[in-house]
Formats: sequence, structure tokens, C-alpha cells
Amino acid sequence: MAGSREVIITCAVTGSIHTPSMSPHLPVTPEEIAAASIEAAAAGAAIVHLHARDPADGRPTQDPELFRRFLPPIRQACDVVVNLTTGGAPTMSVEERLQPALQLKPEVASLNMGSMNFGLYEMLDRYKEFKYDWERPYLAGSDERIFKNTFKDIAYILESCSDNGTRFEIECYDIGHLYTAAHFLDRGLIKPPLLIQSVFGLRGGIGPHPEDVLHMKRTADRLFGDALVWSVLGAGRQQMFVAVQSAVMGGHVRVGLEDSLWLGPGRLAQSNAEQVSKIRRILEELGLEIATPARARALLQLKGGANVAF
Repeated sequence: MAGSREVIITCAVTGSIHTPSMSPHLPVTPEEIAAASIEAAAAGAAIVHLHARDPADGRPTQDPELFRRFLPPIRQACDVVVNLTTGGAPTMSVEERLQPALQLKPEVASLNMGSMNFGLYEMLDRYKEFKYDWERPYLAGSDERIFKNTFKDIAYILESCSDNGTRFEIECYDIGHLYTAAHFLDRGLIKPPLLIQSVFGLRGGIGPHPEDVLHMKRTADRLFGDALVWSVLGAGRQQMFVAVQSAVMGGHVRVGLEDSLWLGPGRLAQSNAEQVSKIRRILEELGLEIATPARARALLQLKGGANVAF
């Protein structure tokens, strides 16, 4: 699995990092999130990773009712694999963050492997005006905010969803997070194959240097061997560089407006699908195949789209 030449493209459609004032193309309403997901799937994404936002002002929310507004249209329109966040936003409690995955029983859900600093405050220097009152304090307050993911929190999420058949996408922002994943594998709370999503370039986590990517991959290979399905995301302008390095090394990739608002220097991405199309084009030029949703389900041993609660 670790050396597959089929590359799974995940598209993270909106997230909780960027705020609406940063780009007019960031999906906010349920209708926009559904449309962006369907377009990303048509462009080649086998998986869409989804957060929700309050349609009134774009703030992150884990209200399951908002997820229920965009999930059925996605499922009706295409067979893309749906991956729901349990990360939500660093301002939320773990109980709040858990609810969409717990209630809606997706094929895949993300799970962060450690508490960490999660600095967004540097983005304040790039924007002079904000449309909504919550945006500036949300960014500014991140210089003293801990993204809480304790061992107890992680176990709580895994145990709560144990009967759902959901495969967890293990989010690792640093090397120690890989060892935490191995710990929960040893405890039997995580089952192989392990979908490890290594995150590079966020303030508080490992950097995006090629040596950092190599170090993550070597460590993951050593800890998980043939049970590993390895994917990456690079934050901001590092998005495509990190994705290509992963694919060349036999891994999988994630793009999307959650991770970067840009398509190239000084050019905002007009859509999530535009980023998916770009990475697909690069990967196909390298002679790599793009995994369909059916192939992603097989590689990840997922329960299938008919076995979700939406």
C-alpha cells in the first residue's frame, strides 16, 4: 500500500483556518460547500474532507444540522468518499468536535494526534479589513491558544465511534504524533491500515522543508510498515511542493482551500476544483494514476458509501 502508484487526491474544501475576508472563493454556505465538493470530485478528488461554517458569517461550527444540509446533495451527485472533521476548530470542546462523525457515521473522519500550539496570528499582517467581527479576534487569539488533543480526548473519540465502522484519517503535525498513533494502534483503538495524513508548514507543527517530509515518511514507514497509507498536506504556498514530493515517494496528496487559498504566486484559487485539477495534471505528467473513489475505498478498506447515516 505504501508504494502504490495510484495516488489518492483528497480535497479539503473549507476548513477552519481561513476566514471569509481572505478570499471570495472560500465556501461558506451549505450550498457552496456541496457544490465545491461535487466539483472537486469531478476534477479527480477521491475523498473530500469537510468542515461546516455558519452561513450567516462564515465562522467554523460543528453543528450536525449544518452538515446534514450539504452531505445528502454530495452523496446524491457523486460517489466521492466523505471525510468529516473531528478537529473542528481549536476554540471548540472535544465533545462539540465529535458530534458530526458520531451522529453521521462517515466512511472516514479526521483525528488529530496531539495537543499543540496552532498559530494563525501571522495572517493578521496580510489583511487590513475584515468583513465580520469574529475574524480578527479569532486570528489574534491564536498566539495563546492550545489546540487540545490529549490522550484522553483521542481515546474518547475513538471509543465513541468504535461501532460506526469509520476509518480514521490520523492527522500528524509532528514526529511525536506518529508515535502517539503507534500507541493507539498498540492499544487496539486504531485498526490497520493506517491512513496517516502528515501536515507540514502550520505554525506550531513540523516545517515544510523536504528533509522534514523525508523524516516524517521514514518514521512512519518504520513504525507502521505495510499497514501504512501515507498522505500529506502542505500549508499555504508549500501546498503543491509537498504534494509532489509525497507522490514521488509513493504517497498520496491533499489540496483544497482549507490548506491554501492560492493557485500560484499572487493568484487566488478560484475554486477547490482548480487546485485538484492542477495537482492531477502534475501527477499525470509524472506518469502516476489518479485513484477513483472505488480504488480509494479498496486501498483504505472502507465500509462503503451505503453504510453512512446521511
